[in-house]
Amino acid sequence: MPLIYADVVWLLNFCFDAMLLWLAAIMLKRRVHLWRLMLSALFGSLLVLLVFTPFAYMTSHFVTKLVISFVIVWICFGFHRFRFFIENVLAFYFATFMLGGGMVAFHFLLESEMTPYSSGWLTHSTSISWLFVIIMFPILWLLSKVQMGTIREKKLRFEHVIHVRVTCVGQTVSLKGLVDSGNQLRDPLTNTPVMIVELQPFAHIFPQAVLQMIQKRTYTDDIPSEWVSRIRFIPYRAVGVEQQLLVAIKPDEVQWSDGKQWTSVKKVLVGFYPSSLSADGEYNCIVHPHMVMSQAS
Repeated sequence: MPLIYADVVWLLNFCFDAMLLWLAAIMLKRRVHLWRLMLSALFGSLLVLLVFTPFAYMTSHFVTKLVISFVIVWICFGFHRFRFFIENVLAFYFATFMLGGGMVAFHFLLESEMTPYSSGWLTHSTSISWLFVIIMFPILWLLSKVQMGTIREKKLRFEHVIHVRVTCVGQTVSLKGLVDSGNQLRDPLTNTPVMIVELQPFAHIFPQAVLQMIQKRTYTDDIPSEWVSRIRFIPYRAVGVEQQLLVAIKPDEVQWSDGKQWTSVKKVLVGFYPSSLSADGEYNCIVHPHMVMSQAS
């Protein structure tokens, strides 16, 4: 009969419960007091000790597990309203299933064996050892924490990404625009807001002389006459970069959409950036916040 150390089993479950509750708090951006989290993990880990008592049959019952999980979440996060409580419970279960499923997946990936079978091959796996759990649980917890931060960052960015249409010399280009509150670039003469776009989507519209002027950021005399009245030079300064000139064009029309309706912006300039604005292609223009707020108001 294998020797079981009850104190070690309890300590592991205490640590696991605490880390699962912590991950759930990170997912929901909840502020949790350390003493509540520790008390909640302590209560949850006491369930393991029932295995060594005559009441062991109760620990495997679905209702018992459900009630215990509710009490754990209540101790850790409190009960402000029903929806708040259900969100916490679901986040706790999601964290549990995510880490538990991850450990099972890694276990099958690393320790599965293939044995011959009469009709082909049969896959089976050895039991999960405590050493495997102790090593993989913190690793998966850290990976989950990092991934949740990445998802939250992308969600925040996508909430500020809108659809933009720019019409110039009768041709319309569709873009994805990031509404950046830090973009306060304006034409110093007319105070017109300037949105910054990548040059590549407009390359087929502009004459070669205009393209070279945008790339070199210097005016040339061979610009076609119909383009001269559209061109503006906007001084700007970036972080760590000395003041430079940005070539901007007065478009025929600019429209933006939040997914429900299109709104036309009457007063705006389009400044062109020779390189990519987003490394992963999530957006290809930076929208001046005044374009959105003034029209929305």
